[in-house]
Amino acid sequence: MTRDDELSALRARVAELEAAAGRPARRRAGRTKSTFAVVLIVLAALLTPLGAVAVWSDALIGDTDRYVDTMAPLAEDPDVQNAVADRVTTAVMSRIEIADLLENVAPDDRPALEKALGAASGPITDGLTSFVHTVADRFVTSPAFATVWKQLNRTAHTAVDKALTGSGGDAVKVENGMVTLDLAPVVEQVKNGLVDRGLDVAGKIPEIHTEITVMESTGGLAKARKGFRLLQLLSWVLPLLVLLLAAAGVLLARRRRRALVTAALGIAAGALVLGLALWLGRAYYLDALPSSVSRPAAESVFDTLVRFLRSGVRMIAALGIVIALAAWLSGPGRWARATRDAWCGAIGSVRRSVTAGTFGPVGPWVHRMRTWLNWTVAAVAAAVLIAWNYPTGAVVAWIAFVALCALAIIEFLDVPEFQDAASPASLPPEGLAP
Repeated sequence: MTRDDELSALRARVAELEAAAGRPARRRAGRTKSTFAVVLIVLAALLTPLGAVAVWSDALIGDTDRYVDTMAPLAEDPDVQNAVADRVTTAVMSRIEIADLLENVAPDDRPALEKALGAASGPITDGLTSFVHTVADRFVTSPAFATVWKQLNRTAHTAVDKALTGSGGDAVKVENGMVTLDLAPVVEQVKNGLVDRGLDVAGKIPEIHTEITVMESTGGLAKARKGFRLLQLLSWVLPLLVLLLAAAGVLLARRRRRALVTAALGIAAGALVLGLALWLGRAYYLDALPSSVSRPAAESVFDTLVRFLRSGVRMIAALGIVIALAAWLSGPGRWARATRDAWCGAIGSVRRSVTAGTFGPVGPWVHRMRTWLNWTVAAVAAAVLIAWNYPTGAVVAWIAFVALCALAIIEFLDVPEFQDAASPASLPPEGLAP
């Protein structure tokens, strides 16, 4: 062996030893990155519910018009209508003295009054209560109640805003951690209805101010105010932080496609956990209500208040599933390849059966630009979702469906080269010529 051969062998041995020494360090670095990737993805999944609650709180409590629009459908809810009619009836009857009213009625008018009250079927108090409730029920089921209901909820939003931010008007009272509203406008409408129904003495009833509690927080209003301010500040920070954590976790992972699938499914799972918490919280809230509160009406109010939060839960879950499915289908896995082959084969069969397989210059252009076209479809779908005001799970599903149709059209038009009558591809196989 010459000196050069010995030197070459020595250099090869040194390189081998250096590579062997560097492998553990690279392996440790890879493990560290993978660990950080897992931690970041888990943090993104854990922060997803809090981010959704922050966005919902800021959108609902920070926007009066949105709050009023959210609560408006309750004006047509039978349970809410019954609860309001009962509350108003109780308030009116608590301020009416039957003896005083009858003393002011002329003897000739008493038969008409007793007939209106239904005194023949029971005590006059029961008849008057039934009569007031009938008038109240007629009002709350009329279109006029929807207008009053919106006004009350606009005031209610002012009350909540005052309780949580310290601002608000004089019509709202915040005392001892309780927010109350004056139902005088509703009572006044019922009094007018009583007069219109023939009970003229109802017009002599003085103005009735009865209050309903919107929020009660014994000793905890200051904490609630601080918590809401924090949620307001984090309403745009948390969603952005979730995206950044998920993106960083994917970039640090060795298998980025698998990490993307995991991150998307983790965020979807975080949203579903919030949905489960809403379901459990609903049951706890209703069980804690006092017996004087109408449970059906409380159910309707709770479901209406969290309606957009539930829509957000479904939207995040649907978006996570769509992204995970798209990432998996674009991967090198056996089942993913089989699905793509089946997709392309089915569209190719349709193309061959519908057309002669030639689209002029369009087919080759689509073939050259296919990657850019596919990414354009994805970018447009993402832009539409971002620009959509308060998207829902159905919106995500429809955007995904339209994007899938666009990808199918691209695949349908993808022809690698011209196929005219003179080309060999257009001729029948040998032995099958006529």
